[in-house]
Amino acid sequence: MSIVTYNNRSIRNISAIPGAAESLTHIKTLTASSSATLSFVDGSSDVVLDSTYPIYVFKFINIHPATDNANFLFQTSTDSGSNYNTTLTSTFFYAYHFENDSAAVFAYDANFDQAQGTAFQRIIDAIGNLADESGSGTLYLFNPSSTTFAKHYMSNCNSYVDGTFSTNYFSAGYYNTTSAIDAVQFKMSSGNIDAGTIKLYGIKDS
Repeated sequence: MSIVTYNNRSIRNISAIPGAAESLTHIKTLTASSSATLSFVDGSSDVVLDSTYPIYVFKFINIHPATDNANFLFQTSTDSGSNYNTTLTSTFFYAYHFENDSAAVFAYDANFDQAQGTAFQRIIDAIGNLADESGSGTLYLFNPSSTTFAKHYMSNCNSYVDGTFSTNYFSAGYYNTTSAIDAVQFKMSSGNIDAGTIKLYGIKDS
């Protein structure tokens, strides 16, 4: 039987694998309970959103709206959350598939993108509010503390819609500012976030 090795070391002698789970550091978890907004502000309530990490990751787990077919949105701030209106250029596309296999679509949606806009960006569309409906996904924010470059983001989310089909949403773009982004806020397009969890992580430099 051959012996499995990692960098010429026996597996049983390895204490850690560089670049694995230790590079993802949990920073803060917010749990919604009929919440109008969920906000992550650098320096507030143990939130870190500065030059400590070059990449920040938000994980959305079972976001459930109080209002049926509400959209899950986010925006950023450059003034510690006083205003969430950073100028944004974005793209948005999606794919959906019905449970009964009656339809499947892949499409770009220009109604959900922005061109130098300041509105909240849609990252999940039309989440149902039935007891078993919700949306989940991931958002990456790159180097938000930079005072040289625009700030890029990418998101990939999925929702259970109308009790009949699954939709996978993709959005990406950049915040066209050389000011540091120091706060991120999430909300629904209508009504509160009835339930759900958002986790913030930082990814270390390699």
